[in-house]
Amino acid sequence: MGEPGFTLLSEQDLYLFNEGSHLRLWEKLGAHPVQADGVDGAYFAVWAPNADRVSVIGDWNGWSGAAHPLRTLGSSGVWAGFVPGALRHARYKYRIEARGGAYRVDKADPFAFHSEVSPRTASLVWSLEYDWGDAEWMATRGGRNSLHAPQAIYELHLGSWRRAPDGRSPSYRELAETLPAYVAAQGFTHVELLPVMEHPFYGSWGYQTTGYFAPTSRYGTPQELMLLVDRLHQAGVGVILDWVPSHFPTDEFALGDFDGTHLYEHGDPRQGLHPDWKSYVFNYGRHEVRSFLLSSALYWLELYHADGLRVDAVASMLYLDYSRKAGEWIPNPYGGRENLDAIAFLRRLNAEVYRAHPDVQTFAEESTSWPMVSRPTNVGGLGFGLKWDMGWMHDTLQYFSHDPVYRAHHQRNLTFRMLYAWSENFVLPLSHDEVVHLKRSLLAKLPGDDWARFANLRALLGYQWAQPGKKLLFMGGELGEWREWDHESSLDWGLLEREPHRGLQRWVRDLNTAYRAEPALHARDCEPAGFDWVDCNDAAQSTLAFLRRGGQPEQTVLFVCNFTPVPRSRFRVGVPGGGRWREILNSDATLYGGSGVGNLGGVNARARPWHGRSHSLEITLPPLGVVAFKAEP
Repeated sequence: MGEPGFTLLSEQDLYLFNEGSHLRLWEKLGAHPVQADGVDGAYFAVWAPNADRVSVIGDWNGWSGAAHPLRTLGSSGVWAGFVPGALRHARYKYRIEARGGAYRVDKADPFAFHSEVSPRTASLVWSLEYDWGDAEWMATRGGRNSLHAPQAIYELHLGSWRRAPDGRSPSYRELAETLPAYVAAQGFTHVELLPVMEHPFYGSWGYQTTGYFAPTSRYGTPQELMLLVDRLHQAGVGVILDWVPSHFPTDEFALGDFDGTHLYEHGDPRQGLHPDWKSYVFNYGRHEVRSFLLSSALYWLELYHADGLRVDAVASMLYLDYSRKAGEWIPNPYGGRENLDAIAFLRRLNAEVYRAHPDVQTFAEESTSWPMVSRPTNVGGLGFGLKWDMGWMHDTLQYFSHDPVYRAHHQRNLTFRMLYAWSENFVLPLSHDEVVHLKRSLLAKLPGDDWARFANLRALLGYQWAQPGKKLLFMGGELGEWREWDHESSLDWGLLEREPHRGLQRWVRDLNTAYRAEPALHARDCEPAGFDWVDCNDAAQSTLAFLRRGGQPEQTVLFVCNFTPVPRSRFRVGVPGGGRWREILNSDATLYGGSGVGNLGGVNARARPWHGRSHSLEITLPPLGVVAFKAEP
C-alpha cells in the first residue's frame, strides 16, 4: 500500500490526462512511497512522450541511469514503474534520453512534493500526511472570503519579513510562532504570500517557479508550511498564495525542453519565450499542460488549505503581443492579438476552482482594460473572484507624489476611478511592486518634511481604506519603512522605537478595526449602492467628501479628506440625516503622530441643506487628514 489516496494510474487517469481534464494529477504522477511484494520503495510516473528512455536515478542506486528504467504506458506519453529502495526523503531525478541518444538530461520531477535546498536541484521522495487543526476556520471560511466580507490583505515575502538576529531567513516553523499573532493584532483578515513554490533564483521572489507542487525548501518541509497555514487559520487569518501559471524559468533541470522537445512550452520563441523575463511561456493549448496547471492550482487549495490564489501576470497571458514588437508575435487564427488558448485555460481554471472550492477566491493581477475579468464565465467573463485595480494604484500614487500646492490640478487622479469602479470586483493594491527597483518606499515617495511625509502616508492609507474595494498592503507599509524593500534583509523593526512609526502602525490597526466593524466599509465594496459622492469638485482646496453605505440606513459612514497641510475650520459638508455624527477615525490624532486637530469626538447635524442633502455638518478638517463620521442611533 502507498500513501493515503494513492492508486496506480488507470486507463481512465491516462485518458483524462491526455484530454486535459485530469484535476488531481498529484495523486498519480510524481513519486509515491509504496510497498510491493513486501519491498519498500516508490512508484514513479512522469510525462515524457518523446523520450527514447527514462530512468530514475538517486541516492539508492548511485545515480545510475542503468539501474531503474521506467516503462511506457501505452500511447499516453507517461513512463512509470516501481523502484525498490527509493525510500522517503531519498533524493532523485529522471534521466531523460531522446533524439537517438543525442539528448540526455537529468530532470527534477515536475510533480515533486519536496526538493533539495537551492542551489541543489534534486527532488525528494516525500509524503504529505498532516494532522490539521483548522476545522473551525474551514467550516466558516466561505463567509470570511465572501465579496461582502472585509478583506484586508497583508502581502509578505516570507524570507524577509522578520529575519533572525544573525540575518538568517526564518523557517516556516518559526514564522508559525510569530506571524499569526502579529497579523491578527494588526487586524488584517488575510495574508498573501509571495510565491512559496520552489524556485531556483531567490532574487525572483518566487515568480520564476520550477516546483508547481513543492513549497520552497529554503524555509522547511511541506508539513512545516502546512503548520504555518494551520496556525494562521487558528488565529483567524486567511491565506492567499501567489501562483504563477504565466511563465517558468529556462533552467536545464526544470520543465523546459523536458523530453528533448518543447513539451510544456511553445516551440516558437514568438509564442514560447517571454521577452521581459527571458522565461518560457506555457503552451495552454496542449491538453496535458492544462491538466498539469489545473492540478497545481487545486493542489494548493486542497492539500495546503489555501483560501485563495492570486494569479500573477494575467495580462501577459491574455495578449499574444504582450511586450512584443511588430513581427515578434504570431496572431491567433482570426488575426487578432488575443491568446485564445490562455483565455480558455483561465476560464476553465476559475470554473474548476469554484466548483471544487466555492468558499475560496481567485485574484487576477491584470493591468489592462480587458473586460469582465471578475465576471462569471457563463456571461463571457474570465471567472475570477476579484481583480487588482492597478489603475487606482497608479493614479493615487501619482496624486500623492505631488507637492500639495499642485494637487488642485490633479483632482481627476482621485475621481476618475468612480467611472469604472463597478466594472469589476476590485482589490486596491499597494503591493511589493511599488517599493522596489528604485521606486522608493511609500513613505519616501511622499513630499515634504518628515512630519508631512507621515501625515501624507496616513492620509494615503486612510483614503485607501475608505474607498470601495478590498485592501492590500505590502509588509513594511504599516511601519513607515524609509528604504526600499530588500529581499536579502529584514524589515526595519527598530523603527518602532520611534513614535511616528508606532503611530502609523496604530493607524493601520485602527483602520482595520473600523473596516471590519462597520458594514458600511465592506459589505458593499463591490456594489454601486455602497458609495455616494458628497463633493468631488473641491479641487481648489484638494478636499473630497463621500459616503460609504452598508445594507441598512443606519450603516452609513461619511469620509472627508483634506490633502493639503492647511487645516480648515467651519468646513461644511452635507449629510443625509440629523442627530449627532460621531468621529470614528481621524488620521491627524496625536495617537497616530498627528497634530491633534479634530472634532472633540463628534458633531451635531443641522437642518441646513448642503451638497443636495437635507442636513449638514460644520466640522474642523485637519491638515493632510482623513476623518470619518458615523451617525449615532
